[in-house]
Amino acid sequence: MLKILIIEDDISFCKLLEKFLIKNNYAVSIAFSATEARLLTQNAVFDLILTDLRLPDADGIELLAEFKTKYPETPVILMTGYSEVSTAVKAIKNGASDYISKPFNPDEVLVVISNALAKDKTSDKPTKQTQKQPVKEKLSKEYVQGISTASKKLSEHIKLVSPTDMSVLIIGESGTGKEVIAQSIHQQSHRKQNNFIAVDCGAIPKELAASEFFGHLKGSFTGAISDKTGYFEAASGGTLFLDEIGNLSYENQIQLLRALQERKIKPVGSNKEIEVDIRIITATNEDLREAVKNGDFREDLYHRINEFSIHSPSLAEREEDLILFAEFFLEKANAQLHKEVIGFSKEVVAIFQNYNWPGNLRELQNCVKRATLLTQGDFIESAVLPVEFFTQNETRKASFSLSENEKEAIENALFKTKNNKSEAAKLLKITRKTLYNKLKLYDIH
Repeated sequence: MLKILIIEDDISFCKLLEKFLIKNNYAVSIAFSATEARLLTQNAVFDLILTDLRLPDADGIELLAEFKTKYPETPVILMTGYSEVSTAVKAIKNGASDYISKPFNPDEVLVVISNALAKDKTSDKPTKQTQKQPVKEKLSKEYVQGISTASKKLSEHIKLVSPTDMSVLIIGESGTGKEVIAQSIHQQSHRKQNNFIAVDCGAIPKELAASEFFGHLKGSFTGAISDKTGYFEAASGGTLFLDEIGNLSYENQIQLLRALQERKIKPVGSNKEIEVDIRIITATNEDLREAVKNGDFREDLYHRINEFSIHSPSLAEREEDLILFAEFFLEKANAQLHKEVIGFSKEVVAIFQNYNWPGNLRELQNCVKRATLLTQGDFIESAVLPVEFFTQNETRKASFSLSENEKEAIENALFKTKNNKSEAAKLLKITRKTLYNKLKLYDIH
């Protein structure tokens, strides 16, 4: 199977092209920058390279020359949204096999690629030996490493804390994937061969918490018809993840604190203590420090579980990752629903980018899965999206257009957020991309 490298910083376009080429029996790798592309070419041999002319960290013509020097036998096709004849001629002179202007139709892409590969085969150059590679490896893990600043910081913190036994508190809004972060920490730790036990603290009745956490003996209370192993014992040697820990009653907090301090538990109805070796990861969507101040959460327990804290960013904080997550969820939905939807239409991508995603990643996943089920063709179209996507966008447009002085509103938002553009965009209820456009429009520095 022939291997193609796509170098393109437009994530949605890149993903669409990737899926189209995979569907046409090419093995595809993708890079969103020249830096990523250089790393990929160091570790693999490609039959053809498709690169955008304008990249965030390099000029396409210069990158072309670099690749032709290092890999003279590999055909390179340049893509661009700017179809100047002079640029095309310059590209061909610098060794490009061909040049294609965006937007282009799928058939045109296949023809250009076929022609470039045919030229390579019929040239006098020695044929390069390439191993057959499987089509792009399926994503096997739930954790998606994004490209946004917030995602990079999150990945860095996970990498730092995973090899340790420190207790980790994950803080973030509902639906941001806190359990996925906890699983990722476990998978990168020395405990990965042992159990990862996840517990929703909000779903445990106060009266049954001790039995759930520490187990019980048969007959120890009404309804105890057999011995039960608790979460602590089940997780021994591995990781115990306590989600929404702020929902535990004060009495249950005392029981939990004692178990964490002593690393010993006593099943309900038993006089025998059991030693446990666990790592604790907890999560919350509320401000536990405020709960401590109000007397709703024990301060000593807070410090015990918070040896290291991780912020789970909302989808609004990782705008650049939106399409990466959408593509990941589409791949999952295709597998679960036995569908072969290629991607999202341009209109849907725009709608996704303008929506504020109050339910975060959980909402995005549910939306993509539903849309995949309803889609009959190759691409998800706006017709299969829920109505709230359109009503919210209309409301947002209307509320912003009512502003008497947009420039003044933007300046006030920047002042209030101390020039934090992400926070200012949230305050104005617009996307960060829209804010940057407005800054340019009004010449605000």
